Parts: sequence; C-alpha cells; structure tokens
Amino acid sequence: MANYKEIVTKAVIGKAKKTNSMHFSFTPDDKVDTVLGCWVINHNFSGSNQAGKVGVAGSFDVNVWYAYDNDTKTKVNTKKFGYNELLKVPLKDEATLTNNSEIIVRSLKQPTVTNVNIVDGQIVLDIEKELGVEIVGDTKIKVPVEDTYDDYEEIVDEGDIDSINEINPEYLN
Repeated sequence: MANYKEIVTKAVIGKAKKTNSMHFSFTPDDKVDTVLGCWVINHNFSGSNQAGKVGVAGSFDVNVWYAYDNDTKTKVNTKKFGYNELLKVPLKDEATLTNNSEIIVRSLKQPTVTNVNIVDGQIVLDIEKELGVEIVGDTKIKVPVEDTYDDYEEIVDEGDIDSINEINPEYLN
C-alpha cells in the first residue's frame, strides 16, 4: 500500500468568461447629422476580491467621428467611459476566494461598438466586450510516495579493499 503526501501549491481554482453588452450615451458639442465611424481604444481594467466575488473595474475611450452643419463639416469627439462589474466565478473542489488569491483578468474580446444611433441630439452607443477571469489560489494535491524505493546507484571506488582479492599471482615472481 502506497503512502500519500499532501503538497500545497498554487493552482487555478476558478475560471470563467463573461460577454457583456453595455449602453452609453453622451451629448456632443455640435448637432450631429450623421455618425461616420466609432472605435474603442485604451481599454484598462483590473480585478479584485469583493466579498467572495470578483469585482472588475475598467474604462475605455470611445472616438466618434461625425458630420454636422448639414453634413458639411466633420469632427472626432472622444469620450471616456467607465464600468464596474461584479462576477460570481465558480470555484473548483470547494476552494474559497481569499485576500491571498490572485485574480487575473484578460480581455478575450476587446470592446467594440456594435450599434450607434442619434437620439434627441445624443449619441447612443452599444458596446460589447468579453472578459476572462482566472483565480489562482492555494490548493492541495496528494501524491503517492514509495518510501522503500532507492533510486541511487552504488559508487564503487577503484581503490576499494575488495579489489585486493584480484591480485595477479604472477606479479610477485
């Protein structure tokens, strides 16, 4: 019967992903006639433990290129938006999220404008993103141990006493 030892190590104890569609709006300086383009840049985010759930705080800049003054002039307006999400990441093997757990957040799909409209002088944006979360924490693994197994090779010195019996009898003559 093999003996077992427990090894405490760091491992991924929880992993999940979440796709989210958000709605934002802002009022530009000009009366917009046509939206010519939108793009998202400077996406920053971080995760933290918030009472056993993963809190993700982030922000990004949205550039909106639009035409105004009866479509005779154009301008790019940049607006910074922030978001906060609270995610319940399922944990494996009865693990718990603690303050010592490491929370790794990755952007699996960068924020992208999926729809833009002009409503009552405001630009209304739908932005979609996907985040992946990994929680790394302490866990135990059991490994079998064979205490009687000796994997060392024996080293025999060349000047060992056992070599005396190997004297050539013709040598003394």
